[in-house]
Amino acid sequence: MANFLFVLGRDDNEAATRCFQFAKIAHDKGHTVNLFFVDGGVMWADSGRDLAVKTPTGDCPKDYLPYLVEHHVPTGV
Repeated sequence: MANFLFVLGRDDNEAATRCFQFAKIAHDKGHTVNLFFVDGGVMWADSGRDLAVKTPTGDCPKDYLPYLVEHHVPTGV
């Protein structure tokens, strides 16, 4: 299995959704996954943030981030 580090550096709903989606897919396949928030991406560490804002493709951070939290995927800020 591989090791993945996903870095989110923007406060952007679409970028965050993709980051969380790819991290979930990699973790679900048994890979070691870590997330790291830098620059504007640190805004996603706010537990009160609205995760239900949809992207143009119809998904949202809420579709993926709870899985990562539930499975204790390490997240650095």
